[in-house]
Formats: sequence, structure tokens, C-alpha cells
Amino acid sequence: MADLRRRLAGELSKFLTVGALATAVAFVIFNALVHGGPFFEAPLNGHPQLAYVLANTVGMVISFRGTRNWAFAERDVRHKDGGRTAFIVINFATMLIPMACLWISRGALGLDDAVSDNISANVIGLGIGTAARFALLRQYVFPREGLAVTTGSQPVVTLDGAVATGETDAESAPARRTA
Repeated sequence: MADLRRRLAGELSKFLTVGALATAVAFVIFNALVHGGPFFEAPLNGHPQLAYVLANTVGMVISFRGTRNWAFAERDVRHKDGGRTAFIVINFATMLIPMACLWISRGALGLDDAVSDNISANVIGLGIGTAARFALLRQYVFPREGLAVTTGSQPVVTLDGAVATGETDAESAPARRTA
């Protein structure tokens, strides 16, 4: 059990580090697009959701590489495309969470200043979205293949919750990681 906690803590800390880097990049892009900068006007001030999608798409590229090659480096991928499609689908689906928070802040509450935008999208929404992404990516994109030991004919439940029977099937094995 201590090994499981240690592994989870390691994966979570790496995942959050990668996420922090990707978020920092997306944060800068989002604020530049929605609120401008010292030398330019905000090109998407009236379209914060579009700016959020654009900024976070750039962050997603950074996140995929870091998540796959560092945070979940010890895990396999179960998809033939290296998990890219599932990663993108999960990221865009969970991106709806901070976008909903931003919509509520701007649309329902009428708050359109930089602080309100960032608290709603980049604190509240991002926190909830990150927790959902971590759980979904661990389960569906980068699953841990259990190292099962069977005792006689009795099945054993592995750390990932699967039931091992001692039988193997090479064709049912998940796709191995490719560069």
C-alpha cells in the first residue's frame, strides 16, 4: 500500500508540474488575447472563450509531451496512436469546465475584469478540470498494467483493479509506447 501511495504521489507531482508549465504558457497567451499588453490592444477581448480554447490548445501540446514522457513514463498506452486522440478528447472535454466557469463569471455575474476572468477560468475551473483530467488520463490513456501473481487457479486482483487469471493473450495486450 505504501508503494501505491508513493507511486501515486510521484505521478501526481509530475502531472501537476507539467500542468503548471502548460498553464503558465496558456495563462500568458489567454491574458494577451483577452486583456492585451502594454504595447497592443486585446484582439479577443469580446471573445474570452475563443481565447481560452486557443491558449489552452498551445498548452495542450506542452502537456501531452510532458505527461506522456515524464509524468506517466512508467505506464503503457492502450491506443495505437500513442494515446494522442484520447488525450485530445479528454483535454477538450475537461476544458469545458473552466469555460463554463468563465461563462458564468462573464455572462451570469457580469464580471469582465482580468481578476474575475482569471479566478473563474484559471483558478476554479482549472482546479476542477485538472482533477478530472488526472483521473481520466490515468484510467483511459496511460493505464498501469498490473503485475499479477496467481496462486494456483485462484484469480488475484491487481493494483489497477483488474482480475488476473494467469492466462495471457498477446493479441489483447495494450499497445506499447512508441516515440
